[in-house]
Amino acid sequence: MGRRAAAALAPSGFTLLELVVTLMVLALALAVVGPTIGRSTDTIRVRAEVARFAALLRHAREQAITSRRPHELVVEPAEHRITLRSGEEVRQTRALPEHLSVQADPPPALTVRFEPHGTTSGGAFRVASGNIRYRVTVDALTGRVRTARE
Repeated sequence: MGRRAAAALAPSGFTLLELVVTLMVLALALAVVGPTIGRSTDTIRVRAEVARFAALLRHAREQAITSRRPHELVVEPAEHRITLRSGEEVRQTRALPEHLSVQADPPPALTVRFEPHGTTSGGAFRVASGNIRYRVTVDALTGRVRTARE
């Protein structure tokens, strides 16, 4: 028999041992990467909630300027909601997720008032979920809203 005939008769493919080792390496990689993916998902979810909170503050300022009437954004942490008011009229109410906590800094300052000419009463909030914490500030002079991770 020639070389070509011997090569044609040789079995091709993977052995059982090679397949088992490959599957074990994949299982180990998934065990290491799995928890990291879960934590990053939580971080993204909290970041989105903080962005929604900051966007509502910006929206309140825009509404005060365009309507030429003062607006107030009231944070009610016990009820897990945020209310946007113009005078006594409730313009909008949003529910906060149960896992999200919002605290004012200093604590009694849970209301931010936006004036028609763009200034505000200012404010600072700590928004947290688990170990993930953000600080949302409203500049009193310019009305600019900033977020930063703590």
